[in-house]
Amino acid sequence: MTSITQRTESRKTGNGVLRRLYKRLTGRRDILVPYFNFQRVLKGEMESAVLKEIFRLRYEVYCLERNFLDENIFDGEMESDEFDDCSIHFAAYTLSDEIIGTVRLVQPGVERAFPFASHCAAFPEFIHPHPDQAAEISRLVVRKTFRRRRGDSMEGISQDFMERGKTEKIQPRSAMQRDKRGNSPLLLLGLYREMFRHSRQNGIRYWYAAMERSLARSLDKMGFRFVPVGPQVDYYGPVTLFMADLEELNERLYRENKFLAAWFNDEPIPFWIVAKTMASNFLEARSKKK
Repeated sequence: MTSITQRTESRKTGNGVLRRLYKRLTGRRDILVPYFNFQRVLKGEMESAVLKEIFRLRYEVYCLERNFLDENIFDGEMESDEFDDCSIHFAAYTLSDEIIGTVRLVQPGVERAFPFASHCAAFPEFIHPHPDQAAEISRLVVRKTFRRRRGDSMEGISQDFMERGKTEKIQPRSAMQRDKRGNSPLLLLGLYREMFRHSRQNGIRYWYAAMERSLARSLDKMGFRFVPVGPQVDYYGPVTLFMADLEELNERLYRENKFLAAWFNDEPIPFWIVAKTMASNFLEARSKKK
């Protein structure tokens, strides 16, 4: 009797997994980030309500939590700087419309320097791309209450993900098993996809990023390979100037991870990946119940 009950429960669990996956794969909810929505604020939209929420989140993280910036110099508990007016901002929200993450792409133009110039220098032999083809990733944060555990970075990357082998990649099966609280690093991946799509649509080929090397390694596991183009410096901790070539990144995705390539480029997910993913989840759910 117990054996029959166990088999029945196993079938129910497996069928439940299949139903959830089917909804994600065929419905409106995103296959990798079904619990998040994303908003974009273009240049010049300085009165945007979304942008004000972004500034409040940045104040919360940079001023109150990390003490990187003096909270007393900002009005209305909103952190902003001289680069916000030449940036494209991206925000991540829960399904209940709580802002939980943000990042910006800074494009200062030919006559102004990128933000990294105030604290990082490139190697002498490095040739900078034309400013119209480049943007700097900046002000990347995830709300503290939405990080999974103590020790997570302010970008939402957990320690266990940082410490896994360099060759480990995000795969559709493992990614889709995460629930709305086990979000790291999928929330970050969603923000990067929004930046990737905007960049591809607007002639941006190169990304600068001044970041810790551990974050660069984590991004590499998600398909984003950043190459160091400058020495390590101390700027609120050790950071290195990196660059990513989006043309090379896209080619790499199509070679190594067709699932992510289709997801990033807003293409239909190939049927063989759908079938393989659903079968793998069904078999894993059954094995856990035996």
